[in-house]
This record gives sequence, C-alpha cells and structure tokens, in this order.
Amino acid sequence: MLFLRRALTGVLLFALTFGALGWAGASVYRAVQAMLAEEDRQRPAREVVLAVNVVTVAPERVVPVMDVFGEIRSHRILEVRATSTGKLIELSPDFRDGGEVAEGDLLALIDPAKAKADLALARADLAEAEADLRDSRRALELAQDELDVAIEQADLRAQALSRQNDLSDRGVGSVSAVETAALAAAQARQSVVSRRQAVATAETRIEQAAAKRDRSRIAMEEAQRLLDEKSIRAKFTGTLSDVTVVEGGLVSANERMARLVDPSALEVAFRLSTAQYARLLDDSGNLRRAPIEVRMDVAGLNLRAEGAIERVSAEVGEGQSGREVFARLSTSVGFRPGDIVTVQIREAPIGGVARLPARALGSDGAVLVVGDDDRLQAQPVELIRRQGDTVLVRAPDLAGAEVVAQRIPSLGTGLKVRPIRPEGTEAPAPEPMVTLTPEHRARLIAAVQGNNRMPAEARDRVLSILAQDEVPASVVERIEERMGG
Repeated sequence: MLFLRRALTGVLLFALTFGALGWAGASVYRAVQAMLAEEDRQRPAREVVLAVNVVTVAPERVVPVMDVFGEIRSHRILEVRATSTGKLIELSPDFRDGGEVAEGDLLALIDPAKAKADLALARADLAEAEADLRDSRRALELAQDELDVAIEQADLRAQALSRQNDLSDRGVGSVSAVETAALAAAQARQSVVSRRQAVATAETRIEQAAAKRDRSRIAMEEAQRLLDEKSIRAKFTGTLSDVTVVEGGLVSANERMARLVDPSALEVAFRLSTAQYARLLDDSGNLRRAPIEVRMDVAGLNLRAEGAIERVSAEVGEGQSGREVFARLSTSVGFRPGDIVTVQIREAPIGGVARLPARALGSDGAVLVVGDDDRLQAQPVELIRRQGDTVLVRAPDLAGAEVVAQRIPSLGTGLKVRPIRPEGTEAPAPEPMVTLTPEHRARLIAAVQGNNRMPAEARDRVLSILAQDEVPASVVERIEERMGG
C-alpha cells in the first residue's frame, strides 16, 4: 500500500513537471513569433552637437609687442695695452679678471729706470739751452752798445770832415787835412757797419739759442710723456676682463694686457627683419625711439631692464639680412655684456583691432562665428599681427560676436555647437527635438497608456508632449527604454 501511494505521487509530480515545461515552451514560442512578426523600428537620427570654447570679438586700441632675441653689449670698452717695451715691476691687486677699478687707479707699472734717466738728460739739455739763450741776449746788448758808440764816433768824424771842407773853401785849411778827415770819417763808417754785423750775429745767435731751448723743452716733455706711459692707469671706472699678463713679465709695445668694460654703460643689439624694421619707422621714415623691455629668465631668476631704441646699423652686413638695431638701457642691474636676452619692443598703438587666440584663425584667413541658432559660419578677417599664442585681427563687422577659440578639422560651416564661454557660465544647450512618424507615435502612446505604474498626472503630461509635432529626444529615449528596445 505504501509502495502504491509513493508511485502515484511520483507519477503526479512527473505530470506536473511535464505540463510546466510544455507551458514554458509554448510561451517562448509565442514570444519568438511576436518578435519576428513585429516591424523593424528605426531610431530617429539625431544631430551631433559639439561643445566648443568661444571668445567674444572686442575691438580695442592695442599696443603690439614684438619679441626678438638680442645680445647685451657695452658701448664703453677700452683695450688696456702696453705703451712701451719693458718689464712689469708692479701690478694692481685688482688687475685680474673681474677686478673692479676706479678712474685713475694705477693698474700696472713698467720698469721706468731708463725713462727717468732720459728725462734727467732732457732736463740738463734744457738748462744748458736756456743758459745759452741768456748769454746770447747779453751779447746782443753789448753789441748794441758798441754799435751806438761807433755811430757816435762816425758822427764826430763826419763833423770834422765838414769843418775841414769849410776851411778849405775859405782858403785857410790844407788839402792834406781834408784827406785825413775824410779817411777818418770812412773808417768810422766802416766801424759802424762792423758793429751792425756784430749785432746781427748776436740776434742770430739768440734765435738759434731759442730754437735749441724749444727743442730741449720738447725733448724733456717727450721724456716726461714716456715716463708717464710707464704707469698704466684706468681711464674710467669699470671691470677688467681678458687679463693676459703677470707681474715680472716682459711686455712689448702695443701688447694687449686686458680689456676694461664699463658695466653701467650697457646696450642691447638685436636683428630685425625688414618687415619688422618697417613697423618701427615714423611717417618721415625715421626710426622711432620705441621703448623696449629686456628680459632674461635663468633658473627662476627674472632679470628685467627698460630702455629705448637709439640707432640702427649703417649696413646690412655680409651674409646677413634685415637690420641690426641698438637700444640703450636705462637700468642694467644683473646684466653683463654677452648675455642673450629676450627683447620686447612696443610698437605704435593700433586702433580697432581684436585680440584672438592664434588657433582661432584658420589657414584660409577666416574665423568660425557662432550664429543665432548656434550654428557655425566662416567669416574672413584681416590679420594685423601674430604675437605668440595670440593674433591681432581687424573685423569691424564682427564686433561683439562669438568665435570659436580653437579650430579643429571636425568643425565647419553649418555645424551646430554648444558654446562654452570663458567666464564659466555656459549657456544651456537647447533640447534636441525629433519628428515622429504616425506608427512610431502610436506605439509610444500605447506604451504610455499601458503603463499602469505611471501616475495619472504624469501620464497625461507625457501624452500631451507626444501629441506635439516635435517631441524632445530625451522623452522618446525614456519611453523606449521602458518598452525594452
């Protein structure tokens, strides 16, 4: 009896299991048939909307800045050279590379022994020449006195001859007395001529003595100059470099010993292209004294200096191009000749231009403007300057318009975008809308009406949205997700 009851229970459970499997198989079959019978549904094609950074075109008065590389130079450099041959017997403690000296400081001393001896001989020769000159002047005075006496004697002899002639005319005197008086008068005149010759000789001797004195004085001054040149002194306050001599060494005439550089008299030299140089000319074609700023960034140390353009090179130079321009620095703290620096030149102000990112301007010379419906339009602009990562353009018709800050190949005319403004206040993107076919609309409405879990208020609101000509794409997506496809 127990066996029979267990057997019947097993048969009953087997029948129930087989029936359940049959019902499940029939449900799967009906689902597959319904899926195959259902029409293929096409998802509505939606337009791709890209987010782009935009900037506003704001025309203003801009001072363009030109960036070039330059080299710091000193416009006050002196080569310290030996003025004579000799041995260096003394050097200044500061006579070395980097040594700072003041104007008039003794830098080096060449052995002055011979120069001192030559100066002493020159002084002795000058003293001798001056003594000769004094003696010649005294001789002239004596010769002049003798001439005066000879003239007086000649006058007396002439008077005596006149008396003898008068006596002879009256028949009192004799012929021999007249001849004797005439001979004495002639001798007196001869003596006057001799004394005049002596005076002339004394005057010549004075001139020769004066010339000798002048030559001796010149020789002494030359000896003094040679002695002074043995002492090499600084012509101005500066720093020494390229020192090539040591104390005790022999130097030759005109040998370069060092260079003296004035670190406070600095200028910067830089080369501009012809186009850049033309921007710095005024209406008269003269170079403007444009202000500049010199910068050098080294290991986090930022050196700055102000200055102004001063002059331009007279010629281009062999193998060069453009123009080499020089600017004087008003401040030069930390700079040294030879430094390579960045020079920023402020050009003349330009009005009515807008500053845009360099990537906003395409190779076709146009920018992409965001229209009223957030669609892009290509608008040509006039390029004025390129300055690093920015460009200066002139586009008066685009004042206040928004342009794409970075053009990429995927952006083009007619594309719809979502602008991202630099202030961070992104404008809300418009909700994408789709147009439904009658069959698609009917299926969506049936799905909403068949959803018993949706509140009546929400169902009515969704049905009113589905009844419109264009339906938000987000609403369609949510309904289809709940429909399972």
